[in-house]
Amino acid sequence: MDGIKYAVFTEKSFRLLVGKNQYTSNVESGSTRTEIKHWVELFFGVKVIAMNSHRLPGKGRRMGPIMGHTMHYRRMIITLQPGYSIPPLFSKEKSFNQNT
Repeated sequence: MDGIKYAVFTEKSFRLLVGKNQYTSNVESGSTRTEIKHWVELFFGVKVIAMNSHRLPGKGRRMGPIMGHTMHYRRMIITLQPGYSIPPLFSKEKSFNQNT
């Protein structure tokens, strides 16, 4: 699971999850589709039928007179077979009132 950085939670990713059983996550830019597919199938025990990816550009960052940039990254949209799902990675509820 070295190649998968984290899951993406946006309005579009929720719409794809509910409607088409597609999961969105950011991965290392050097990872290939076959590596990511193998990791997802092995780690979560699901069947992947399709994978779409696109490379997102890095953002410009300025530190005084020097202009730098962040690294680019790759986003994968993983489509699972009907009947399979990936469990949520965070299911623990945080308690805000710990004094009572």
